[in-house]
Amino acid sequence: MKIKDRIALQFTLLVAAILLLFSIAIYSVSEHYRQEEFYDRLKSRARTTCRLLVKVKGIDKDLLKTIDQNTLSEMLDEKVLIFDKNNELIYSSVDDKLLTYHPSLLNDVREKEYMEFHQGENEVIGLLYTEGDEPLAVLASAYDTFGHSKLNNLRSTLGWGLLAGIAVTVGLGVYFASNALRPISRINEQVSLITAQNLSQKLDEGNRKDEIAQLAINFNTVLYRLNKAFEQQKSFVSHASHELRTPLAALKSEIQLGQRFNKNNPEIEEVFTNLFSDTERLISITNNLLFLARSYENIGTMKMSPIHIEDLAFLAKEELLSSHPDYNVVIDYEMIPENENQTVIQGNEELLKRVFSNLLDNACKYSHNHHAQILISSDDKSCTVKVRDQGIGISEEDLPHIFNPFFRSSNASELPGFGIGLSICQRIVELHHGTISVISEPGSGSEFKVQLNHV
Repeated sequence: MKIKDRIALQFTLLVAAILLLFSIAIYSVSEHYRQEEFYDRLKSRARTTCRLLVKVKGIDKDLLKTIDQNTLSEMLDEKVLIFDKNNELIYSSVDDKLLTYHPSLLNDVREKEYMEFHQGENEVIGLLYTEGDEPLAVLASAYDTFGHSKLNNLRSTLGWGLLAGIAVTVGLGVYFASNALRPISRINEQVSLITAQNLSQKLDEGNRKDEIAQLAINFNTVLYRLNKAFEQQKSFVSHASHELRTPLAALKSEIQLGQRFNKNNPEIEEVFTNLFSDTERLISITNNLLFLARSYENIGTMKMSPIHIEDLAFLAKEELLSSHPDYNVVIDYEMIPENENQTVIQGNEELLKRVFSNLLDNACKYSHNHHAQILISSDDKSCTVKVRDQGIGISEEDLPHIFNPFFRSSNASELPGFGIGLSICQRIVELHHGTISVISEPGSGSEFKVQLNHV
């Protein structure tokens, strides 16, 4: 889950919990207040009924019952029962619905003088009335229709208010989380554009005060150190390779001169031959290292022009066959393009020709029949060149490492090579914003695929 979504979720859960607790508190307080108010009304009604029965002269039980029936209609199912000191019922406000009671309940009322409890859905109070000649136990019961109706309305209002509050919280949470993390998203976008070729690029440091700005500052510091280390490494390789070329060239000339003057001693001739071969290897390694170093330096000034991918393939074939006449290379279309522009790419001719030369050289060198095949295809976006061979292949363990400099497959150690060619190919393809990949199986050959965007 993204940080933005996690923050929005946590914020929503927190606010929802607060709203829920607040709603429960409001409902509980309202319910408590309703009960207290209704019990007070029942208490007042019980006292009034007792007072009318005991103190007002001329009011008998039938008249009092008539008065109750005409004045107590505001409380649903209201009943008032009055008992004498012997727990005998002396008055009931209704005849058809008597309140269920036990003698023990009346004894509890006399002992505690006041009680509140529920009987079914009705609230009931027990009261000891002591203002007459004898103490009277009174039970009053009713159902609070109006109070429960208000609570139902309150519950519905709180429920809908809670849902609306959660919905608003979700929207606000997503908005504020997105707004708060927008600088980080901007940093991510800038970081994704930084590659080994543009380590000098800096991130926007904002106000240079908050935590996100400090993150950008620290990241820029790391980029500066990395760029400095890369520059030092490239400078060392470039200078070292350049300085080695002159003495190596001189050494090669001296060896050739020695070979020319030594014609009669086979042993010395063999030594000169080995020295010449090793010098050639050193010169080749030095030139490759120098090329790698300069490819990083010259990326901004690299000359680009429209090139037909077929022309590059044929140029690479001619160059390879001029050095190795025994090699055999076949060039064909895997899928004929709909128009000629689908095989035109924007690139550097010399560099791309080197890619195909290296791939063809490897394909022929590692094949017993020295045979390689180039297949060209294209689609609406890119063109693809596949270089196939039927050679020794590459093991599954070695495949992830073949583009590393100086890495050689375990089954190719006996054949000549330095392990630099494929890393150079990958570097050149990356400079052209393309991809290079390989499919291989030991004993069945390999297929290298180069994919480049066409114009």
